[in-house]
Amino acid sequence: MKSRPGRRVAALASIAAVVLTACSAGSGDRGDAAEAASGPTVDLYAHEGARAALDTVIAAFGATEAGEDVRFDVASGPSAQQAVAVVDGASADFVTFASVPDLTGLVDAGLVDPDWNAGAYRGVPYGSVVTMVVREGNPRGVAGWDDLLAPGLEVITPDPSASGAAKLNLLAAYAATSDGGADPQAGLDYLAALVGDHVETSPASGEEAVEAFVQGAGDVLLLSEQEALRLERDGAAVRRVPLTTTLRIDSPAAVIDNAPDVRAAQEFNDFLYTGEAQRLWAAAGFRPADPGAAREFADDFPAPERLWTVEDLGGWSTVDAELFRPGTGSIAVIYAGAAN
Repeated sequence: MKSRPGRRVAALASIAAVVLTACSAGSGDRGDAAEAASGPTVDLYAHEGARAALDTVIAAFGATEAGEDVRFDVASGPSAQQAVAVVDGASADFVTFASVPDLTGLVDAGLVDPDWNAGAYRGVPYGSVVTMVVREGNPRGVAGWDDLLAPGLEVITPDPSASGAAKLNLLAAYAATSDGGADPQAGLDYLAALVGDHVETSPASGEEAVEAFVQGAGDVLLLSEQEALRLERDGAAVRRVPLTTTLRIDSPAAVIDNAPDVRAAQEFNDFLYTGEAQRLWAAAGFRPADPGAAREFADDFPAPERLWTVEDLGGWSTVDAELFRPGTGSIAVIYAGAAN
């Protein structure tokens, strides 16, 4: 039976659409002229997976006293590209990216306070988990990580040298098969078999991977739960495979230091953690950061038996150096060998 989002999520999505229609906060694609307004305009850079949710959250913020006169000019695209644009000088007041490394690049560039993650929710208002998507009816009987090594089965996941989503997918597999890094060789052996025998297509981005799978490539697609939910809602002939062991995806948000409209950006950042905003994140398929909201939506987001984090694997600096550094990282070497 096809897995579907819970009724609570669907109902809130309808509410969010009404809010967006009634209370537009002026978000638009980068390059569109922002409408004239007496209040500040927040230039916001975001990963494209969050765009629809952001539109509803921005609209809800516009209905508050703090957001009444605030307008938003939103640029959305691949997370790493958005981060590079800001580092390279694009005018920004606020950012939210698909994963932490994209934000820490702004910290290294002196654009975001090093203490951006010092709050109760560590600067992460919403997130997801790594999951799998299979064809309708699950013809290959995929239930977990071991099943991806079945003879002849093809897995679609992006190239980790070009995609942050790919790193998360592979880290989920590595964590699940190495007991959170306790047995690193077991995890690397699994990835060598997966990449060498089952990953025939490595698109440059998560979006390209989804498109390839929808167009008929592969038997299993690795991606975020939020993207899997979107595919189901869009009517694609696929179903999720909720994993008992997987990796948490943290999507950070931060105010740019000395931003032109820093006060409005900070008030928007504060709003992201309110009960109203947390419910809107959940309505869009993201796991809310607030424990109370998470309990409220527990039926919509099944709790894995073991949910690993990047911190369990040593943190992003360790992971990038030991696993993904070109030429020397263990996973980078596996991919290089598979390409030869």
